[in-house]
Order: sequence, then C-alpha cells, then structure tokens
Amino acid sequence: MTTPSTSQPTPTTGSAPAAAVTAAGGDGAPGRLGSLGPVGLVLAGGISVQFGAAVAVTLMPRAGALGVVCLRLFAAAVILLVICRPRLRGHSRADWGTVVVFGITMGAMNGLFYEAVARIPLGLAVTLEVLGPLALSVLASRRLVNALWAGLALAGVFLLGGGDFSGLDPVGVGLALGAGAMWATYIIFSARTGRRFPQADGLALAMAVAALLFLPLGIAEAGGRLLDPTTLALGSSVAVLSSVLPYTLELLALRRLPAPTFAVLMSLEPAIAATAGFLILDQALSAAQAAAVALVIAASIGAVRTQAGRRGRAAAGLQEAEAAVALQEAGKGSAS
Repeated sequence: MTTPSTSQPTPTTGSAPAAAVTAAGGDGAPGRLGSLGPVGLVLAGGISVQFGAAVAVTLMPRAGALGVVCLRLFAAAVILLVICRPRLRGHSRADWGTVVVFGITMGAMNGLFYEAVARIPLGLAVTLEVLGPLALSVLASRRLVNALWAGLALAGVFLLGGGDFSGLDPVGVGLALGAGAMWATYIIFSARTGRRFPQADGLALAMAVAALLFLPLGIAEAGGRLLDPTTLALGSSVAVLSSVLPYTLELLALRRLPAPTFAVLMSLEPAIAATAGFLILDQALSAAQAAAVALVIAASIGAVRTQAGRRGRAAAGLQEAEAAVALQEAGKGSAS
C-alpha cells in the first residue's frame, strides 16, 4: 500500500504493506529494482497487485473469498510485523483507536473487494472500486471543473452496466462500490495513522488488526482447507504479489517520482486489472465495457491533474508572497 493522499489513492486493493522497503536498507535497495526507473517501478507494482488479485480468484474454489482474504491478511501481517517490529508501548488511547479503525477499514476493503471479484470480472470490479477514491479527490478539490470528471466517471458506470446493470451481478456491483467507499476511508485513516506512528509501524499493527478480524470469518468459510499446503502457498503468494512487493516498488519509485505523476500512473489500475482478468481468468470485456473502463481512467487522471495544478498554483502564490515580503523588508533596511 504506498503513501496515500486525498488527491488519489495508491492502491491496491487492500493496499497493505508499505514497510518492506525498510528491509531493503533504505537507499541501498537492490540495484535491479532501481534500474527499472520510477515509472517502471510503479507499473510493475500495479501489475503485481492486479495479477495477485487474479491469482486470488483462482484460489477461491479452494478456500472461498473470505478464506482468501484471511490468508492474504494473515501472511501480510506476519511479514510486516517481522520487518517493522513495531513498538507497542508509548502510544495514547487515541493512537490505538486510530490504528484499530484503520485495520477494520483495511479488512473491510479487502473482504468486500474479494467478494465482488467472486461475482463480477476483475477489471470491472476495480473500475467500480476506484470510484471511491475518485469521489474523495473530487470532493476534496471543490472546483467546478471536477463536475466534468464526475460526469465522465458516471458515464463510464452507465456504460459498464449497459444502462441497468442487468448483465452484471447486482450484489457484486454493490460489493465493489462498497470496497471503493472503504478505499476512500482507508486513504483518510492511512494518513492519520502515519502521523501518529513512526515509519510503517501503524500499518503493520493495522494489518494485524485486520488479520485478527478476518481469522474467524476465514475459518468459518474454509475450515481445515486453510491448512492445505497448496492453499497456504497460494495464499502467501497473493500476500506477496498484492501487498509486500507492490508497496516496496512504489516506495522506491516515490523517491524519484513526483506525487502527481505517481497518482496518474496509479489511475491505470482498472486497465491493468482488465488485462490480468483476460490473461489469467479468461475474462474478456465487451467494447462498451472497455470504453467504460477508459472513461473512468480518464476521469481519475483528470481529477488528479486538476488537484495537482491547484496545489502548484498555491505553492507558487506562497513563493510570490514570501518574495514580496522579503523585498519589502529589504526596502525598509535600505531606507534606514
């Protein structure tokens, strides 16, 4: 999971471990990863997330959607706790309350998304899910031009459902939209947790909360099948592909890539998900559905660029004001 902002999320569905980069030794990260370039690292992270989700779908006949979520969260939590070794003492009640809500949100986001992809194609589920962060970005900006991006997104949703969603499982659609709402909430509490806990300690603790939350649900659905060696191996691979590896790649990329550029690249997630669904799950999209995905991607990129431009102008205005004050002070000094 990355360094989310209100301009655009980093994703992953069920975005998760951002701390794996710590184990790489900070700037001493493996040279092979760095040689990809920042754009290549982000794209590789997106491919890892969505192909990990496709692998998760293939695992569902063995363990069910909730069983897969349980395995992913549990494996990711163990990896994060070993890497981060978060400090448990010295935190206030408010700190713990924030990290618990963050963990609940993370678990709900993953659970809703995996239940959605069990019912509708992966690419369409991600397209519907990204509407949550997109809505957060539009509301945070509060500019008239964002009505255009919202309109594009709604047109994409209309195309996606063929006007009445009769071609899609309505429960799956509702679950994907719910996952999107949780993704927007995840962004908010990720930022709050990051301000209260050092490095990725808060993320590791929140992942543990999410894993504990879904452990009884996974056991109830899959029972002893969770202990099958093949199921365990596939579940661990989903955790690495969808959590640890992408967040390592994204954190490496963010050292050399402007945040707005990073957010635009992350907006391509629905297209990557559609590709993964086609290659691994044989989920081909119709022309109308492909156009719908393109409209939502365009809306997401537009919202990101609008907010980035607004921040850039605000920063430029601040610099101009500081320069004016400096000139004024210099004038006073010369006059005296």
